[in-house]
Amino acid sequence: MTASPRTVGFTAMADGTKEDYELLAELEESQVGGFADRVLGWLKTMDDSVGYQISRLEHSLQAATRAYRAGEDEETVVCVLLHDIGDYLAPANHSEVAAAVLRPYVSEKNYWIVKHHGVFQGYYYFHFTGADRNARDRWKDHPYYQATVDFCAHYDQNSFDPKYGWEPLEFFEPMVRRVLAQPVNVESDT
Repeated sequence: MTASPRTVGFTAMADGTKEDYELLAELEESQVGGFADRVLGWLKTMDDSVGYQISRLEHSLQAATRAYRAGEDEETVVCVLLHDIGDYLAPANHSEVAAAVLRPYVSEKNYWIVKHHGVFQGYYYFHFTGADRNARDRWKDHPYYQATVDFCAHYDQNSFDPKYGWEPLEFFEPMVRRVLAQPVNVESDT
């Protein structure tokens, strides 16, 4: 990233002027415009296997291909593609990080699914690591519970197959660019 030659005049936000904040809004808008490129870059860093038979990037591509071929809407396909991008920054809570990145651009349902998929995915292996495989059941009455179960069953847990023919990243790039083009949701604390 190149530093902007134009800068604000303040050193403490409390001292900013209307002109300072108009400048920052203009510069931030250009940052939002390049967001899809940054996200696609993060995805490309996942081209390592970390013990699996395929790379984490290939896992993401395979999962998104499954969602696309199942007829999911574009936003859902993009969420499936990006569900593990949090691995790059925060392996211990990757689901929450991925969900936070996607939150301004996706529906509440897709946000919730991505945020909770790590615990729901645990159904398939937590019992081998001494954790409760049914930890997901604390949300049994949540309206998106079954959708998250289905997300993991149909797109996540079964997408480590080196013989499955998945689409390349270039296939999904236009979808990512459309979904991440402009924030549609105002963040909330809920």
